[in-house]
Amino acid sequence: MSIDAREWVWENSSSKGAGRLILLSLADRVTDEQCIAWASLTSLEKRTNASRSTVREALDRLLASGELEQLDDLVGPQRSTVYRLPLAAKAMAQAMREQDGDNSSPDEPEASLALRISALRRYGIRPREVPESPGTVRNPAGPESGTSRRKPAQRRARNRHSGVPETGPQNRSEPKVNRRYSSSGTAVTPASEWQVDPDTHTWARQQGHLDRLGQEGLAAADAKWRAHRADFKPRSAGAWAADWRSWIARERAPGGPQLYAVPGSGPAQPSGMTRAEAHTAALLAALDEPTGSE
Repeated sequence: MSIDAREWVWENSSSKGAGRLILLSLADRVTDEQCIAWASLTSLEKRTNASRSTVREALDRLLASGELEQLDDLVGPQRSTVYRLPLAAKAMAQAMREQDGDNSSPDEPEASLALRISALRRYGIRPREVPESPGTVRNPAGPESGTSRRKPAQRRARNRHSGVPETGPQNRSEPKVNRRYSSSGTAVTPASEWQVDPDTHTWARQQGHLDRLGQEGLAAADAKWRAHRADFKPRSAGAWAADWRSWIARERAPGGPQLYAVPGSGPAQPSGMTRAEAHTAALLAALDEPTGSE
């Protein structure tokens, strides 16, 4: 039956782009002449090679056009969503009637399209919960009875937790910084927009970096860090904080001693001294201790 469903999509569907790929993917999973198939958002993303937002928008268009129905009272394997191609099911039912010599009018009540739940169980499709009268499908133009829907509910519903604002941080004392979100739900921000949070500033003071660098030196080190990270991809606030701390810990204090531990990386040692003696003299000079040669 999946061949007939795919043929109907190719020949009769008005869908385009990602919507057509989604409809073909569902038609490929049709189990019988009822044109019912199950799929998850993840599987549709992989099959269509489209993003989740694109798949959702295409599903909304298909549901609004009437070429697809979402059966909320049924659930597929691994609690996946169950869909039906109603126009394809109607065309297949009409073709079967004509093949059997039945000349009944196609405008009759759609009794032949009533769901047969028992036939779907073998494919892992079952009622979400035991209904009083199984398998009725609601026609949006008809009475408010049945269980399927043409158009999904709004995904961004109001916050169900009382006392929590819909926007802004849940903790009112939390500053509204570093709050740009990616498609995966993780807060990310460019380095240029990341701000030093109170915990990071406390860390710089407790570790002695604020005393070592001073306010101006710390600000200069921060500006240098932002310049070097300007072309980096956005990261979470925690990742930027860890990177910033590592940078500050390696930053040298303005006017501090310059030690050249790697041979050849600094000025040449005084004549008459070996390389080891020059390194020792540089270390003693940095510690401001006498060399014992006075």
